[in-house]
Amino acid sequence: MNVPKNANPHLFIVIGGTGDLMRRKLLPALLQLRRQDAFGDEFVLLSVGRRKWSDDRYRQWVREAMKETAVDSTDLQHWCDEYVYYQSIDEGEGYAPLPPRIEAIEKDHGLPGNRVFYLAIPPGVFPTAVQQLGETKLAKSRGWTRLVVEKPFGRDLQSAQELNRIAQQHFDESQIYRIDHYLGKETVQNLAIFRFANMLFESVWSRQYVANVQITVAEDLGVEQRAGYYENSGALRDMIQNHATQLLTLIAMDAPPRFDADAVRDEKLRVLRAVEPIGVDDVVFGQYDKGEIQDQQVAAYRNEDGVESDSTTETYVALKLSLDNWRWHGVPFYLRTGKRLPRKTSEIAIVFREPPVCLFQPLGQCAVIPDVLRLRIQPDEAFNLAFDIKVPGTPLQLVQRSLEFRYADVFEKLPDAYQTLLLDIVNGDQTHFVRADEVEASWRLYTPLLDNRAERSLYTAGTWGPAEADRLIEPCGAQWQTGTHDE
Repeated sequence: MNVPKNANPHLFIVIGGTGDLMRRKLLPALLQLRRQDAFGDEFVLLSVGRRKWSDDRYRQWVREAMKETAVDSTDLQHWCDEYVYYQSIDEGEGYAPLPPRIEAIEKDHGLPGNRVFYLAIPPGVFPTAVQQLGETKLAKSRGWTRLVVEKPFGRDLQSAQELNRIAQQHFDESQIYRIDHYLGKETVQNLAIFRFANMLFESVWSRQYVANVQITVAEDLGVEQRAGYYENSGALRDMIQNHATQLLTLIAMDAPPRFDADAVRDEKLRVLRAVEPIGVDDVVFGQYDKGEIQDQQVAAYRNEDGVESDSTTETYVALKLSLDNWRWHGVPFYLRTGKRLPRKTSEIAIVFREPPVCLFQPLGQCAVIPDVLRLRIQPDEAFNLAFDIKVPGTPLQLVQRSLEFRYADVFEKLPDAYQTLLLDIVNGDQTHFVRADEVEASWRLYTPLLDNRAERSLYTAGTWGPAEADRLIEPCGAQWQTGTHDE
């Protein structure tokens, strides 16, 4: 990962700095960026939490966590001892101890007052944390201040609007970074390059040539240790409203007049506003039953630890979207996500139209198979273009083969999504972060569906979902591309 050295010394403050997100995601990313000197010489970390720890105790926790990462930490010990701090808070005093501690650290290190506040806390306490930052005057400083909020951004339209109202009461929208880690993946960030830097593809990126678009975000795991969260969320909130919908906007948007944050996000917003209301017949909800994955028997969702025995929470969603705009009118977009599917993958399939006249009709049937462009987001990131060729010899026979570009064949290792996004935050680049009006436009689409989730179908773990999902796509003469071409 080639990273520019940042010229802005800053204090990176993590609210919830002893939690799981910090240990698994943020700390490894911060350590790697520090090791690459991406943040410059004066990168100071202050973690905030409820544990009554000293700086030394927290540094011990960091050193222990380092051992769990893939980051070479041999040259990070000095940084940990000299540039990592901890501040405990309790419910009674709130964030009152933070301002003097921050000012003292900034004075000791000669920092200019540049601050990142990263809320690595449960979404239910976001509003309280933001209010506390505002009331303690931490939303403003003599340098720049940035607030980072993890998804989910609300539970429905009303809660998202309220969260935005509270955040914008204390912070300007230009200070707020709503982070969706999917937008930090190299293959996602490359979608705009793939489209707008290659006229070969952009010239056919419309209703004239595209029959349908499919976005699949599949997981082979169940709920694992997240049953408490998932029972109150479900697949629609957990994956469709954010990850899958962000992929939709990047695939469907028009070219921005320039490649900067506001211009890109304006185009994404236009996509969301073009989506027609989603009817109940255009959605399939499912829940996994017991089954087998990779030769292992797995339990039904209702038998998972922490799940109610009569739970109606959906673990699968497939839906059809229609965009009422000039580029995509009449082209169905299919979004699909689920747990306990055969394998973990995130893919976008662009299915092209068949030729208007079929010239190759052995046995009275058209032998042409629609060309498909597959963009694999994860794992084994790749672009794959499948097209028809003639099998040598006679009689006439056509078969589909592919041209493929795999990132692993060219690049040794792709940077972690959090590394990319944390660097963007410090550099002040909001292009790959979600704006308030995007959040609300997305929830405006999906909130009406939340009350209909009890009508869900069971599917066997290890399959690609309920049969109803196939019936959703078949009327258009299509079939799901992920899970059919390579299984």
